Amino acid sequence: MIVADSSAILAHIFSEQGGEWFDTEDRDIVISTVNVTEVVSKLLERGWALQEAVDDLEMLGLRAAEHSVHHAYGAAALQAVTRHKGLSLGDRACLALAIRENATVFTADRDWADLDVGCTIELIR
Repeated sequence: MIVADSSAILAHIFSEQGGEWFDTEDRDIVISTVNVTEVVSKLLERGWALQEAVDDLEMLGLRAAEHSVHHAYGAAALQAVTRHKGLSLGDRACLALAIRENATVFTADRDWADLDVGCTIELIR
């Protein structure tokens, strides 16, 4: 299983460097509902209409994992060990999901490269 960070999904949608990771993965790809908010928000900022953004994201066939209260606790616990990197709530939600699912995170955020939080982090570029 792969947990996709918003940056990895956006790299694919915008055909940016590293975005081809999405087409080479045959495994189950999951995204936190917090990261769904981030992706759709970024698409709206770039001029997509809401329904167009939703349709484009849903067309990718990702599985969205609900941000439950237990997931929220995990993301909150990561604050102390990621503060020095300035990770957002969405970043920590992504990592908490990967930890919970014992999955690998795919991200374009190079600041994550040396994090030791209990999951494998793979940079897409």
